[in-house]
Amino acid sequence: MSVLIIYCHPSKKSYTYEVLQLLKSCLQKKQIDFQISDLYAMNFQSDMTESEYQREGFANLDVPIPEDVKKEHQKIECADCVIFLYPVWWSDCPAKLKGWFDRVYSVGYAYGHDESKDEILKMKTILKGIVICTAGYSNTYLNEIGIAQSMRNIMLDDRLGKRFIQKEMVILGGTKDIEKTRLTHKEIITAIGLKLK
Repeated sequence: MSVLIIYCHPSKKSYTYEVLQLLKSCLQKKQIDFQISDLYAMNFQSDMTESEYQREGFANLDVPIPEDVKKEHQKIECADCVIFLYPVWWSDCPAKLKGWFDRVYSVGYAYGHDESKDEILKMKTILKGIVICTAGYSNTYLNEIGIAQSMRNIMLDDRLGKRFIQKEMVILGGTKDIEKTRLTHKEIITAIGLKLK
């Protein structure tokens, strides 16, 4: 099993970063190979350029894919499992992660593949996709107001879609009262690590 973690948070003082460290520890204990795309540390460009829009907006596969995007494609192709780890900001992922999807899920790769363009890599179907997000509000509240289901629809049904065989979303809610939820969250992350083989 090879794991790719797409991590998106600007601060090493955050609870999300603490979750990343716990996840890394679980994977290391199980001797699972993993790599991390830390979008803030990489200064990943989240804004699509005009050239990229010419490719995406008009399905013009003759426009080259940028090198930073190709590097992410290569990481995806080496993974059996992709874990997306981020905080919930305004009912969704941070803009930098949304930009990762905008750019990395490029036409010809993640959708709209043209078999006549042999030089274009087509995204493989990945065994597992796991979405882990930290949220200030409790899971109960997020479920009551419908935000939890909305996030699941966007991440699992659209962004992960048919690109993944097994899909799971874990909302680590209640971080406003982190001392109460920290142990429960640790058990959840440890359980995720145990499921990976």
